[in-house]
Amino acid sequence: MFITSQNATPVFKDFTLVLPAVAVGNVGQLAVDLLISTLNLPRVGFLHTDCLIPMAGNNPYTTGKDDADELHTAAEVFAAPELKLAVLQLRAPIVKRKSRCFRQLLLSWIKASGFSRAVVLSSSHAYQRDDQQLQGTPLRYLVTPSLQKCIGDAFKDLGWIEMERMPICPGRLDAEAEEPRLYVPGGGITKGLYIDSCTEDVPLAVLLIFCSEGDNVPDALALVNHMDDWLHLLDNPNREPKWKIPTSWNLLFGSGIPPALF
Repeated sequence: MFITSQNATPVFKDFTLVLPAVAVGNVGQLAVDLLISTLNLPRVGFLHTDCLIPMAGNNPYTTGKDDADELHTAAEVFAAPELKLAVLQLRAPIVKRKSRCFRQLLLSWIKASGFSRAVVLSSSHAYQRDDQQLQGTPLRYLVTPSLQKCIGDAFKDLGWIEMERMPICPGRLDAEAEEPRLYVPGGGITKGLYIDSCTEDVPLAVLLIFCSEGDNVPDALALVNHMDDWLHLLDNPNREPKWKIPTSWNLLFGSGIPPALF
């Protein structure tokens, strides 16, 4: 599944892996873009799988003409050995009916590579929140039992809110008698990957934000700042993190209105 782009296969033993879920607003992918661009992470390989819709394009993190024509694909891995950090960027949706297969491939790679933990950046439909989720911050987290043993009360100490469980049919009279279940509408593989990680004893955390489609740059900044409160990847403790906007974001909303229309 993983194919290196270097002379030697990189070693990810005890690394932290950060990856996005292709979800509403593409917030996780935008947040990963900020992480790769700001830390100037080099590409070390890519994932080859038929579970993703194939795509290719120019370098989204180009800094000049020298690297602008580099070919980039649907699933690429970037790494910073000095930070013990690897980042997987996904740029294409999962092929219909191959979600389970892709989740299993991901978890197999995570376990085989020896990652110490995985962090999934995701999002969920804001309009499907219940009453308790309308209060306070739109940021939530999920953590598997395996990772919970390692970090203890770290998330509670940060004041984070765990993703609430809800009854299947909240409006029914007997809804309170139902066992609450995890519900992540618009989250793509988020829920399935979390449940699979719990089952397979994979140390994994999900950080997500409630959002709507539109200009999701502020959501991405909020999510990546939220993650950095925990991981401390930016070395500027006395001020808010300053994230570097990738070159590809210049055309995030198209190239503008052609003057010839007027």
